[in-house]
Amino acid sequence: MNDILHALFFVLVAGAAFLALIAIERAYWIRRHRPSAYDMREVLSNIATGFLYKMVDGAVVAVFVAHFYDDIVKFGLQYTPANRWVGIAVLFVATDFVFYWVHWLMHKTRYAWASHITHHSSLRYNLSTALRQNFLFDLSGLAMVWWVPLALIGFDKTSVVVAIELNLFYQFFIHTEVIGRLPAWYEAIFNTPSHHRVHHGSNVEQHDTNFGGVLIIWDRLFGTFVDERDAGTIVYGVTHRQPTTLNPLRLNLDEWFAMWRDVWRHKDLRIVWKHPDWIEERYPSTAPRSQEMHA
Repeated sequence: MNDILHALFFVLVAGAAFLALIAIERAYWIRRHRPSAYDMREVLSNIATGFLYKMVDGAVVAVFVAHFYDDIVKFGLQYTPANRWVGIAVLFVATDFVFYWVHWLMHKTRYAWASHITHHSSLRYNLSTALRQNFLFDLSGLAMVWWVPLALIGFDKTSVVVAIELNLFYQFFIHTEVIGRLPAWYEAIFNTPSHHRVHHGSNVEQHDTNFGGVLIIWDRLFGTFVDERDAGTIVYGVTHRQPTTLNPLRLNLDEWFAMWRDVWRHKDLRIVWKHPDWIEERYPSTAPRSQEMHA
């Protein structure tokens, strides 16, 4: 349990660093005469959603990892690398590979999108956007889709906690417009601000692209990569059901309520596992609804 607490302490330290970098980025845009790159009400909302997410995530780690992880390991491959550095490399690659598919799932099914839409709903793209997360990601069971495969491979729980947190730590830094394109070799292998800006775009050319976490090679392998130079003008936000609220709780919950309302209205449970936009295709009379109440 002490190892888990140490990992959570790392999260708190990283959070303090994130807030400092957000302040620096905002100051940069003010100096560049683009204060609209930041909206302080949105920043506070993003911080609040991030706080809610990490508190629930910490509880899930404390309960699931501490009490059930080792039991799941017994049913898997029980991989034990002979070389420590080989083990670290395999864990890094496996963590990012599983994240790619979890992220893909969050864009391909309404149930998973109900949590992920929170992250995509900002109309601005800055470092604070990285904190705009949904605490129901853990409670919906989606977090287990990331944890369980790593347990079944056989990685120990402390190493997995650290690997996942480092993966998410890296992803914080790609939520920025300050950095243009990085060296070609880096852009070819790793996820970058350029690649991730495309992922956050709401235009058709940008839908369901660039799912990678740290590595972009999965997108290149599985045909989901789109270069920013080929993506057209990037407009941030979501195509359907764009929130107009900055209330952190509503940003977390509204899409869940919308999904179950749609299921009830159309008496069609397929809405839960179909693509998030499927309801507009299947039921054209369903108008793209915004969340009309403002914070």
